Amino acid sequence: MAVFASKPWRQTPMHRTIKKYPGLFGVPFVLIMVAASYGLTTFTQTRYDLHDQKVKQVTKEQELNLDKNRKKFDIREEYFRLSAAADEDWEPKRIARPKGLPEWGVPPTEPPPSKKS
Repeated sequence: MAVFASKPWRQTPMHRTIKKYPGLFGVPFVLIMVAASYGLTTFTQTRYDLHDQKVKQVTKEQELNLDKNRKKFDIREEYFRLSAAADEDWEPKRIARPKGLPEWGVPPTEPPPSKKS
């Protein structure tokens, strides 16, 4: 089996430099990524501030319309109102039973004995 050479055939000076000093490429790359992250935070913050401002404007307009006709909420008053309404909505009615059925129904019948072969 043939043995391949560990050195590539054509090596540019840039390849040799990066292979000898890997931090020469890695450190500036990481610094650019960190700087870009901090630089983009201002744009992102501006975006969220504008969205928040729009939401606040809508809620203030709604708040002005709601305060005019608002009645104070009392949980006890709601409880008594709902419980009184529940008593008025229905009345007990007796359902007619089928002919031949006694007043309290029929006791359950025992199942027929199973036939074993």
